[in-house]
Amino acid sequence: MQHLEEQLAHLTRTVDDLSEIVRAQQETIDVLTRRVAMLMQREAGRDADGGSHSYSADQRPPHW
Repeated sequence: MQHLEEQLAHLTRTVDDLSEIVRAQQETIDVLTRRVAMLMQREAGRDADGGSHSYSADQRPPHW
């Protein structure tokens, strides 16, 4: 019986640890999702401007 209680305690600890890992990963996913959405909006704004702010590799930016 004691062996089963030890196993249960170990499994409970493992589940708690994994739950914390999943929570941290979800926070990271949420941050990255917001950043991707922001970048998509920024790119959509550039497309709406006619792409006037994008430079090809052979063009110098205006501050040069």
